[in-house]
Amino acid sequence: MKRRLILEDGTIFEGQAFGSTDEKIGEVVFTTGMTGYQETLSDPSYCGQIVTMTYPLIGNYGINKDDFETINPAIFGFVVKEFCETPSNFRSDESLNEFLIANNIPGIAGIDTRKLTKILRKHGTMRGILTATDEEVTLEQALAKMENKESLTDQVSRVSTMKPYVSPGRGYRIVLVDFGMKHGILRELTKRNCHVTVVPYNYGAENILRLKPDGIMLTNGPGNPKNVPEAIEMIKEVIPTVPTFGICLGHQLLALACGADTDRLKFGHRGSNHPVYDYETKKTYLTSQNHGYAVTEESIKATDLVLTQVALNDKTVEGVKHATYPAFSVQYHPEASPGPDDTNYLFDKFMNTIELYQATLKEEA
Repeated sequence: MKRRLILEDGTIFEGQAFGSTDEKIGEVVFTTGMTGYQETLSDPSYCGQIVTMTYPLIGNYGINKDDFETINPAIFGFVVKEFCETPSNFRSDESLNEFLIANNIPGIAGIDTRKLTKILRKHGTMRGILTATDEEVTLEQALAKMENKESLTDQVSRVSTMKPYVSPGRGYRIVLVDFGMKHGILRELTKRNCHVTVVPYNYGAENILRLKPDGIMLTNGPGNPKNVPEAIEMIKEVIPTVPTFGICLGHQLLALACGADTDRLKFGHRGSNHPVYDYETKKTYLTSQNHGYAVTEESIKATDLVLTQVALNDKTVEGVKHATYPAFSVQYHPEASPGPDDTNYLFDKFMNTIELYQATLKEEA
């Protein structure tokens, strides 16, 4: 069966339909990872997006039960050069096609993904529509549908947990604010024996502080950080007294709470091979990234934030810390699912920050 991907600039790609037969309108983006398509498909940060895989063959090792980053995928569509219909891996439970059908995710294969990526790099991220397989949608109809489609502003509320829940441990008590949490973050905290309470994005500072946390983790998530004003206000209240670590969207929200600003990138950073330079360690790390917005460096100068890390590809902000409060954040994913584990040490840094802060409080007492 045939399917079309139509971009808002009028560009049309026609290819083979696979996955769900649904029609979806979303933001068309690309990611450069050679592996990790299952983690990409299940990353809540892709809510509302039609993701293009730049690596040509996808699905060859199937889908397994261990590499999910969420239970319910939020991705809107999947674009590949070629998908493998007969995966070969001892861990494989089902094929990519079967997974997409089960989760109502439409896919298109057999198109020139290199050409599509070059368009997005030149003109920037744009909206697109994956047409349904049972109807012929003209260019005029597709553009009209995209024009009438409201932009998503509620991605975080779509992917955040609705109620608090606990992952028990005997170590530090961590409140994990879920803006679209990847399971890899929770795994890293439980690996360190933390007692983790996962709360919704809009739980509020009063409720969080009532849990008496030793530390607060601000997770990744989709969309524009300015669409989550309640989280910004919460962060303003908690960072003076509780060690806080922000990742990806959590990093942007922390910066906004401290008075900095964010802006939309032309085509974003998505992939598992982005080099980042750390001013404190004087080292370069390879990182896994997935974001369309970034903290603007100029805006940091008027705040109490200190620039700690920068992207080597485009010099955008990749890490900050507060000059006074026990708070720091990074733009990338240190849990590296998928990707390199160069920056996994940041979870240990968070534990050390909590330990030092508690020692300081004891001395002052």
